[in-house]
Amino acid sequence: MPQTAHPPSPAAGPGKPMLSEQVHARLRDAIMRGEHVPGDALKPHDLAKQQGVSLAVVREALVRLVGEGLADRLPNRGFAVPAFSDRRWQEIAEARRAVEPVMLRMSIERGDIDWEARVRAAFHRLARTPPYAPEEGEYYTTAWAEAHRVFHRTLLEGCGNPVLLDTFDRLWTASELARRWSAHRGPERDAVGEHRRLEETALARDADAAAEALTLHLSMTAAVLAGDEPATRA
Repeated sequence: MPQTAHPPSPAAGPGKPMLSEQVHARLRDAIMRGEHVPGDALKPHDLAKQQGVSLAVVREALVRLVGEGLADRLPNRGFAVPAFSDRRWQEIAEARRAVEPVMLRMSIERGDIDWEARVRAAFHRLARTPPYAPEEGEYYTTAWAEAHRVFHRTLLEGCGNPVLLDTFDRLWTASELARRWSAHRGPERDAVGEHRRLEETALARDADAAAEALTLHLSMTAAVLAGDEPATRA
């Protein structure tokens, strides 16, 4: 007698990974929108109840957030949103100031006409994208965040070095939360003007001016977060 085929067990299906992805995305967005402020405890039991999922699913999502720099794992095995005063933000900014101006100089030296066109298009998109929307909370919008990332990465893509670009990607992800906080704490900054300066000096092939503008741009973000402000602006 032929054996009857049975459907796969639910435990073997994609449900758990998909659920973990959904919870991770919701928690990530909540932190990015400022629903969990710097230093806030992220209590797994409370979050599991709010999300309507198991404690294991929430813990898995929180561990991913720790890996992305969006949460801290505390000694008592709890979790929290990083604080403004966390030294990591200044260390990330220092790393970016060490790496990105060098990459920009390489891009200016090596970038071709297609690179120039991409830089111009990326700046146009950034300048025309509204940074804030009431429905997305106090911090800048997802659309502006992506336009901002694309502009900075496009500036550096002309370097042609995938290892350096991978480094940029990692540092960018690690600094995203601090960048949102900084923009919220320093709303008077002329973001369009700072990025226009980067575009103009890069396309003018003025490596010294472009590197200086980028270094100042990165320094201002870190300084605003720390409660300081550089003496000069781009």
